[in-house]
Amino acid sequence: MSYAKRDEDSGDVNVFSQINKSTVLQEARAFNDSPINVRKCRLLLTKIVYLLSLGEPFNAQEATDLFFNVIKLFQSKDTSLRQMMYLVIKELSGIAQDVIMVTQSLIKDIQSKQETIYRANAIRALCLITDPSMIQGIERIIKASIVDKNPSVSGAALVSSYHLFGASKEIVRRWATEVQEAAYAKQSSGFASAASSYITSFGGSSQQNQAVISTSGIAQYHAIGLLYLIRQQDRMAIAKLVQTFSGSGRGGNSGTLKNPAAVCILIRYACKVMEDEPGSTRRIYELLEGYLRHKSDMVNLEAARAICEMKDASAKELYPAISVLQLFLSSPKPTLRFAAIRILNALALSKPSAVSPCNLDIENLVSDQNRSIATFAITTLLKTGNEASVDRLMKQISSFMGEISDEFKVIVVEAIRSLCMKFPNKQAVMLNFLSGVLRDEGGYEFKKAVVEAIFDMVRHIPESKDAALSYLCEFIEDCEFTKLSVRVLHMLGTEGPKTPTPTKYIRYIYNRVILENSIIRGAAVSALAKFGTNCPDASVKQSVKVLLARCQDDVDDEVRDRATLALEMMKNDQLAKLYSVDDSTFALPILERELVEYVNLGSNNTKAFNLSSVPVISKSQEEEERRRNRPQDLTTVATASPHPSSTPATPQADHKSNSQLDQQAAYADALAAIPEIAAFGALFKSSAKIEVTESETEYAVHCIKHTFAKHIVFQFNCVNTLNDQLLEDVEMIMQIDDEEAGLVRVLEIPAPKLEYDIPGQIYVAYEREDVDDFPIASFTNTLKFVIKDCDPTTGEPDEEGYEDEYQVEEIDLLTSDYIRPTYVSNFEEEFQAFAEGEAIETLALDREKAPSLQAACTAIIDLLGMQPLDDTSLPRNPNVHTLIMAGTFLTGEKVLARCRMTFNSSSGVAFEMSVRSEDATISQIVLSAIA
Repeated sequence: MSYAKRDEDSGDVNVFSQINKSTVLQEARAFNDSPINVRKCRLLLTKIVYLLSLGEPFNAQEATDLFFNVIKLFQSKDTSLRQMMYLVIKELSGIAQDVIMVTQSLIKDIQSKQETIYRANAIRALCLITDPSMIQGIERIIKASIVDKNPSVSGAALVSSYHLFGASKEIVRRWATEVQEAAYAKQSSGFASAASSYITSFGGSSQQNQAVISTSGIAQYHAIGLLYLIRQQDRMAIAKLVQTFSGSGRGGNSGTLKNPAAVCILIRYACKVMEDEPGSTRRIYELLEGYLRHKSDMVNLEAARAICEMKDASAKELYPAISVLQLFLSSPKPTLRFAAIRILNALALSKPSAVSPCNLDIENLVSDQNRSIATFAITTLLKTGNEASVDRLMKQISSFMGEISDEFKVIVVEAIRSLCMKFPNKQAVMLNFLSGVLRDEGGYEFKKAVVEAIFDMVRHIPESKDAALSYLCEFIEDCEFTKLSVRVLHMLGTEGPKTPTPTKYIRYIYNRVILENSIIRGAAVSALAKFGTNCPDASVKQSVKVLLARCQDDVDDEVRDRATLALEMMKNDQLAKLYSVDDSTFALPILERELVEYVNLGSNNTKAFNLSSVPVISKSQEEEERRRNRPQDLTTVATASPHPSSTPATPQADHKSNSQLDQQAAYADALAAIPEIAAFGALFKSSAKIEVTESETEYAVHCIKHTFAKHIVFQFNCVNTLNDQLLEDVEMIMQIDDEEAGLVRVLEIPAPKLEYDIPGQIYVAYEREDVDDFPIASFTNTLKFVIKDCDPTTGEPDEEGYEDEYQVEEIDLLTSDYIRPTYVSNFEEEFQAFAEGEAIETLALDREKAPSLQAACTAIIDLLGMQPLDDTSLPRNPNVHTLIMAGTFLTGEKVLARCRMTFNSSSGVAFEMSVRSEDATISQIVLSAIA
């Protein structure tokens, strides 16, 4: 029934325009009328919902009075009015008091033998108003509703159980049998026909009727989600769930589930099983391949997406999924075309060769009326196309760049940035395109993406440097974003002095000093300073001096100070080398953490801040870390729409990776929170994770070694993978192979308990007896604990337990644990300065240990734990190579190493290792790590 026409005829165009809370509360007396005016009460309930949706504040008394007025509508037999009443009851239940009084009325509706549409609403309202402590009282009703033959009732009970799980896990777990029965239940055609009649009575279309009929089995979807929630702590149970409901999977329709959404969520759980159990990969792949032939497009797409996201999938394994997606590319439905091209776009990032056979179909989508589809088509072609197709693709891109939003423009620019690195010979075409879109209208994120793409071309494609820098100079002439102007000026100052004609960039930079705000003027002065200190041409230096002298009259004090400092650096070569030419910088995450700790000590600081404790890295390393953490694929920005089968039951993985320095800072923060370990002082170094158990064993353990000034801390991260056991008083018994090594155990912190799949930490610390001794030792390790058997369903442990042990692999304390990687800007100069502290030896690695120079470099770097410099970790010549490294020893001395090596196919690698330091003893200790 619709009231739109009637209201328009009466002149009341908008019934909500004059609504206020006081009027609604007064009108609520209409609920007491006898007989009940159905139309008036429905309109009044609509007003209440409208006020609640606007966040109109109802105090507890007002909400309570309104609630008890509304529940008088239980006496009405009008279905539509009762549905509105249930909605208002649910909305008021969180504010009103004594809402539990309506329980019996709701139960009566639920148990009604009539197949009325409001039974499901009564279940939802009952579960919402029931206190968690009273859920047991309605348990029988909910269990009966879960297995009800009416899918709407069953679905409402399942969804309500899903929400009740957080408050009453143990009670809901007891409903597993009923939930499984609901998942197996056949679909009720009666519900579909009843719902169809209901929609028709309200003027619904035949398409809406068909949609209801096709989704009448949605209870299966809810049942599978609830089963997963109940069993999620048991890997074996999840694997059995997937196996049970998938059937054989061949042909895609042989499983128990008929609802497409239920099959989609089962596919996601199958992928979770594949992640947790690598041995099941083949079986799960066969299941997914079978679902590619399912009659539902939704299932086909979900299965194809799952196969395309499989790790290490071969081209043969990807072929069936890509074939299905290729068919969808020519579908008349825009949603299918969009979904297919989005999956292929993501796959093209890692396996462009697998997607390239679809390029012909993808090219047809470039002219698609849906610009989102066209954008994904273009970016996919950019990732998969060959060098010959670049010119044609760039023309196609230019034709629709003005028609898409900034979010999609960013995606296109990111794809072009990757293409620049792939085909450097086409840099002129792509640079012209980037410079063109840089002149177009756009927001900050779009312009930033274009500028970053040009920066990458400057750094990695030398032939494009002059043209790229010229385009950047033109851009800052009319740039509306201060941050981008500063970034461009920094790039000009860094790369401009290296060009054959640096003077043409100085004019653009000095224009910024005259025309821009103080922030940009300061950046321009710093850029000019780099020209003055780095350009070998004396005439350029003299011109820069004149310009910097003028900057000393600037109205802003920072601009004047920068100009003064720059002039002094130009007079003093040593000062310039230290502050302008040097390519090193501090590891900012660690520097930030240590500065915060130092400031927090306040008046307790007895010493000056020790800057030598902060690792030094190259600026290129810093840039590489920033680039690694920058999103490479921004498609999620433009495709943040929910998946049709999304559900809270599927855990979302966090794929964001932290840099090594960020990880070091995180370890330091975690250790500082433990008072016993915080007393050891500042953390010097943390090792990478060392697996000490197999990946598929009942207890997963890995170790991290933390080095302090006088202590070594072994951190064991442990996971109990058995859902029927609880481990308590978990400790690691470490036995050193050499009792005379000079290591004394001073601290043991066991894990109080290890619950199923919840990580725990064990700490064992050793102290070096002699501060001048740096022992190397091996430890045998045994995990000792008390086992208590648990009920796999409820997780309740037995009161009594028994002691047990579990042997894990040995751990070695190595020389590399006393060395921290460090960057040095001028290796040869510093290597010569340490000539007196040299230790040198000629050694060899046989062909089995080092089948190539690359393998030898990797092995030596791992043994010494030092920082390879100048890309020497990647040999250019297969027969002769020199590896140079730098590090800082635990005592603070800088250590440098040079390894000259040759490779012979029959004998392996022979090399001369020269280690130098301020202290010859330190050099000998480092050399002994290999000798």
